[in-house]
Amino acid sequence: MKYLASLLLFVIPLLQLQAQYFNDGSEDSQMSDPISWEASVEKENDSIFTLVFTANLEEGWHLYSQKEADIDIAPIATTFSYNNAEENFELIGETTEPDIEPIYDQVFEADITYFEDEAVFTQKIKVLAESKPQIIAEIYFSVCDDEKCLPPETERFTISLEENEVTEGFTDLEISEKDKELTEALNIEVSGMEKFAPEKEEGNNFLSIFLLGFVGGLIALLTPCVFPMIPLTVSFFTKGAKNRQKGLVNAILYGFFIFVIYLLLSLPFHLLDSVNPEILNNISTNVTLNIIFFIIFIIFAFSFFGYYEITLPSSWSNKMDDKASSVGGFVGIFFMALTLALVSFSCTGPILGSLLGGSLTSDGGAMQLSMGMAGFGLALALPFALFALFPNWLNSLPKSGGWLNTVKVTLGFIELGLAFKFLSNADLVQHWGILKREIFLGIWILVGLGLMAYLFGLIRFPHDGPKKKISKARFGVGVITFFFVLYLIPGLTNTSTANLKLLSGFPPPLFYSIYDKGTEAPLGLEAYKDWDKGLEAAREQNKPIILDFTGWACVNCRKMEEQVWSNPEVFDVLNEEYILISLYVDDRKELPEEAQFNYLKPKGGIKPIETIGDKWATFQTLNFQNNSQPFYVLLDNDVNLLNEPVGYTPNEAEYLSWLNEGLAKFQETAKK
Repeated sequence: MKYLASLLLFVIPLLQLQAQYFNDGSEDSQMSDPISWEASVEKENDSIFTLVFTANLEEGWHLYSQKEADIDIAPIATTFSYNNAEENFELIGETTEPDIEPIYDQVFEADITYFEDEAVFTQKIKVLAESKPQIIAEIYFSVCDDEKCLPPETERFTISLEENEVTEGFTDLEISEKDKELTEALNIEVSGMEKFAPEKEEGNNFLSIFLLGFVGGLIALLTPCVFPMIPLTVSFFTKGAKNRQKGLVNAILYGFFIFVIYLLLSLPFHLLDSVNPEILNNISTNVTLNIIFFIIFIIFAFSFFGYYEITLPSSWSNKMDDKASSVGGFVGIFFMALTLALVSFSCTGPILGSLLGGSLTSDGGAMQLSMGMAGFGLALALPFALFALFPNWLNSLPKSGGWLNTVKVTLGFIELGLAFKFLSNADLVQHWGILKREIFLGIWILVGLGLMAYLFGLIRFPHDGPKKKISKARFGVGVITFFFVLYLIPGLTNTSTANLKLLSGFPPPLFYSIYDKGTEAPLGLEAYKDWDKGLEAAREQNKPIILDFTGWACVNCRKMEEQVWSNPEVFDVLNEEYILISLYVDDRKELPEEAQFNYLKPKGGIKPIETIGDKWATFQTLNFQNNSQPFYVLLDNDVNLLNEPVGYTPNEAEYLSWLNEGLAKFQETAKK
């Protein structure tokens, strides 16, 4: 068991950071559109009119009242607004809605007023001017079914009282000529893109994050808060029941409830994901959130070191324990499982926090988190069921002791190293230059040396017991740490050995260095970071283009650059045959004021284009119907697609074949 713990301690950080590789943001062609709006106007006399808005909903979908629900997490209330800048009309009363009693909503688990099938809203107005005005009415709303909510939308109607006409949409939105020109400049009209529909593959991602959570759960089992509970709990069920069969059922049920509890913890994130998907999908490039994760991981690390404990209020666990004792039966077993989750939080909390950080910094969002939580809960639950089925196995469990604290402190060092990954994300996106590649690796080396010193007994922490002879397992982990530190050291140099392929994507890119690399592109390649300049160079040199949609915080982008592009054959083709245009979709550097504009989305609504990342992210989705990174497109210098775009392609031969296919197509076209 101890040797298994040693192995897991080095598997978990790799899996933890692996969660950030999943960046599948391709758009889902199955777009839900379960509501449609209609508007009309009814004339009562020359000055009094009634505006009528009708919402038609598909079966199973709800539109919510204008009155906000008095609960912590509430649905978005429907809101009506009317443009009256010229003050040529006034509202008579408020917008009315169907008079319906609150109904229990399964999504929000509360009594909420919502409408199904059809809902009619009316607003009376009084015209104050001689000429009848145009009224712009906007409806802000969100709809839900019994499982999810869709992102909020705005529906707009322009109502002409003079002509009794209603125009739907944002057709009269005031977009300046500058906005139109800059929007038009984003559309490069790629020829041939219609042949290739975007693909979405999530199965492998979900399986990987499930396995990540499972390994995290196994680690949690080996902590002082959980491990001693296994024999105690199993013995309670098997010996305390009236018969062995009843004890087995109770123990299995106890494990099942542990699994369910951790799965339920992810449900609030599904609500956030439905209301605003970007809350979760943009965490990997959000500077503030990355800094928050950095601080949280530092706090977790020192908690594992034993300087303090992160615990939930003791009153919570006491209440759950009382409930378990007084209720009994299935409900009592559920409260016992909940009590375990609460009292073990000081050990499981940091691991869950790591899982949260890892899964939410990928674009799978709440669903990936649920898969991770499911894996975590399953790993915690399995021992209680298995040892109940095979009680003789309990004799093989090692006794609790100082080795449990060693596991906990080792996890603290791992948390400390992971913290700087999040700080590095923020640094890369903002170009602060604080954590250049060599500085980042230097910090990891110091963390590794600290872990070595602890494992070899040179330093101690508050909860360490009396000094004893170093165990074989502890010595073995220390030796592995030593070789890991040795592996990192060449990364501090400006030599060919600095490319640490096994860690590609974890440290900052090679060109983000304290050394002068000649270019700001991967591997010393020449790369244009602007589409127009790159296209001009391609035409001047009569070369095809490789359009590289990338990101500063994109782990798979770094893996491609350092593991695939570094292949001599691939490098030569990129360097000699193509014009490389690398567009960073997460670059938070502001565009010059004259280059900022408002982008009118095809379905209505405005997206402010204020940063370099805003511009290139919109450029990608507008022209290629894809928003995942890395994403590679081969074009000729007349903007014709040479072959099918690809994403993350770790196979060097496959990627080289793809490059050569595009090059052959370009040369074939040039001969015609």
